Amino acid sequence: MTTAPLAFSGSRLHWADLPRDVRARIAELAGADVVSETSATNGFSPGYAALLELGNGTQVFVKAVSPEQNADAPQLARREIAVAAVLPPQVNAPHLWWHHDDGTWVLLGLQPVDGRAPDLPWRPEELSRALDALTDLAEVGTPAPRELPPLTESMTYLAAGWERLVADGAAVDAATAAVGPHGDWMRGALDDLAGLARGAVAASEGRTLVHGDFRADNVMLATAPDPRVWIIDWPHAARDGVVWWDLLATMPSIAMQEGGDPEELFWSHPNAAGADRDAVRAVLAGLTGFFVQAAVQPAPHGIPNLRAFQLAQGMAALDWLRRF
Repeated sequence: MTTAPLAFSGSRLHWADLPRDVRARIAELAGADVVSETSATNGFSPGYAALLELGNGTQVFVKAVSPEQNADAPQLARREIAVAAVLPPQVNAPHLWWHHDDGTWVLLGLQPVDGRAPDLPWRPEELSRALDALTDLAEVGTPAPRELPPLTESMTYLAAGWERLVADGAAVDAATAAVGPHGDWMRGALDDLAGLARGAVAASEGRTLVHGDFRADNVMLATAPDPRVWIIDWPHAARDGVVWWDLLATMPSIAMQEGGDPEELFWSHPNAAGADRDAVRAVLAGLTGFFVQAAVQPAPHGIPNLRAFQLAQGMAALDWLRRF
């Protein structure tokens, strides 16, 4: 059982923290004054994220971010806007109702969904619902929208994590210490791991829509009797991924949040049927290198808990990779 925290979150602004003109613009776009807010507690995106109650009796979920919270956050918000415009309508993602970009602040008004985040540690029935959602996503997302970037673009960077680590001796020392019982094995296998990960880009290619960040904090379980699982936060979406990519990529987070053995969960899932074991191992090696190398970098501005989360995923991924 992991000793790491099961849940992490980023830094959130509150309504009173937003500039007056931003608050006025949100009220204008929403069509009514804001009466109250319920801040989102999950996820790492810095900035503002809250369900707003409006004076006309309606609700809207609003995200608002500027470079002051994190230099990369506005671009991720812009990516989410672009993805929302091309997602297949059958995907269970909240609809984007409106958006605004003044060059500094990026605002998104999203459909509120009636649901909640999964309990952690994972409950078996809730994990089963979440993983079933990946089967549905693969079905409605194949073939993927052509307007999205290919998965190979982001995978090229992700798969080079071991090479970046090897190139920085201090980072190797830090990572060896950070991953605890896996440290000596990892250090002795670095060249082999880097070589294995070089095959991850080609192994990731397919025809399917990939969410790119499927984890407990990006899942909302609809309230009974609604069986839907809402998948939220889509800035990393890509096209032409192998059908099992999201399934594999979420396994380290599921393992560190006590959802079960990733080997068993992965291979028993319909999306993994017929998967080439060598291809899966290559992608797992690539993602593991990304988590480990990222975990020993300085924390990005406004997201102080991200490195701890990446380290916990990296250790879970290393444990699986050693047994693969």
